[in-house]
Formats: sequence, structure tokens, C-alpha cells
Amino acid sequence: MPLFRPEDFRYYDLRRRQGGTSIELLFPQWQAGDERVAIFSPHDDDAALGAGYLLLAALANGAQGFVCIFCDGWAGYSHPEEAATIVATRAQETRSAYAELGLDEEHIIRLDYGDFSVLPYIGWHLDSGRLGTIARVVPLLRKLRITRLVIPNGYREHIDHEAVHRIGAYDGPQVGDAILAEYGRAEPVRSFLQYAVWADLSPEDALLWGQDVRIRANRAIVAAPAVEEAVMSAVRRWRSQGQVIEGLVAARAGRKRRDGWLELYLAFDPRPILDYAPYHALLDSLG
Repeated sequence: MPLFRPEDFRYYDLRRRQGGTSIELLFPQWQAGDERVAIFSPHDDDAALGAGYLLLAALANGAQGFVCIFCDGWAGYSHPEEAATIVATRAQETRSAYAELGLDEEHIIRLDYGDFSVLPYIGWHLDSGRLGTIARVVPLLRKLRITRLVIPNGYREHIDHEAVHRIGAYDGPQVGDAILAEYGRAEPVRSFLQYAVWADLSPEDALLWGQDVRIRANRAIVAAPAVEEAVMSAVRRWRSQGQVIEGLVAARAGRKRRDGWLELYLAFDPRPILDYAPYHALLDSLG
């Protein structure tokens, strides 16, 4: 059973200045009972810190949720004596943390690239002779029949976040393409969102809409206080990360509102189609 009810969340399209209780403001044409939401998490705690409300909202609205963790966590220790055991420690903490949010082990996928090292693995065939990320990501998303993909901020946040952002933005659309038939076929991913862990998002969308560039996110959730409490309870399961993320946890105070707690996202089109009409109009005006 989901931990929360749909009414524990309110959704906003910040560009169209619309708000309401329908998750379609976040995920257009939502199909309850036929939604599988994957959150790409560069490091094990990023999905909880940046998209914890979204995960709980999706579950509350009848979706299955998956967290795909790209890095193994080997660099996430604060004391030298932890180095030899940190990967195993964080794996255990991760299982415990996401269990608090309603995910069992089958819904947590670990790809185990080294911290600070995802970027060189982007692609299919690598110079090393190994297979790159697309050879793992496309078959995985097809197997899970993912309908919504939520990826990290790719704008000046962290080298692993930027790499995983690229993987989601470029590999995600390949899921529905009529290629690589031996890896199965699946419907295209229905929509894409970015989440931020700590850095501001790209100003591109705000500029295209002619909006205040301080308002860079274009979607939002305001969640009930109990939702924030659940996310923080999960985050505290990463005891080994106490010093590493203490600043991120302290910064969450900025999310608090009178009516709940705020989480921000950026909806985007990973394959914007070139529109020739404005060019024809311009050329026609030139005579």
C-alpha cells in the first residue's frame, strides 16, 4: 500500500500558472495502473533528496516506482577507516532508506559505476572493449516498460549528475525506437522531467518562455508536512553520509511553505522537432 494519499500533494505548471490536485500537471495524460516511473539517481541518495516527493506522489497515484542508481558510492566516506567497507555499507543503507519510501529491492537497480567516473562510459562500444551505458540502459528501460523518466539536473551540479542527465536525455528516447530489436520493443517514454539536488536548473526554458530567469523550474509539487518527514526519515538511513550531506539537509528549510513543502522540476522535450514555419515566414518577409 502507498504511504500517502493523492490528496497529500498539490501540483503546479509554473509556466502556465496552473495548480491543482491532478498529477497530470506533472505527468501529462497520466494513466493510473499503467505507469512505471524510473528515477535516475547518480548516487544512491540523490533520488530521495531531489525527487522524494515525486516518487511518493507517483506511488500514491497508482504507479510503480523504480530508482536506478549509477554510482557505487566508493568515494562517499568521511573517515579513512571507512574506505574498505563504504560500498557495502551504502548498499545496505540504500535498501533501508528506499524501503522507508515504499520500494523493495526489486525496484532498486544498481549499475555500480565508480563515483566521479560515469562520463567515460557513455555510449555503446568503448575503446576498452567494454560496453557502455546505452547497452545497459535501453534494455533495462524496455524490460521494465518505463513510462516516465525522471533524470538529474545536468546544469553545473556534479560531473556524475551531468553524465547521468545526458544518459537519460539521449538514451531514454531510444526506448521506443524501432532499433536494437534483439533487446525487445517497448512504447516510447511518455514524458521526461529533471530534478535538482542542490544546484539551480538551466535558464534555457525560462528564456524561451520569456520568463523571469530566477524561476527556472517549470513544474512543482507542494507536499504535506508528513511527506517531508517521511523523506527525511529515509535520508537519515544513510548514516555514513551524515557529514557529506549535512549541508543539503540544512538547506531543505528553504522548501518550507505555509501550506506544505516544495519540490521543483523541469519538464523538457528530449527531441525537439525543428519547425520550418518561422523560417519560411522570415524568408517570405524578405521578398
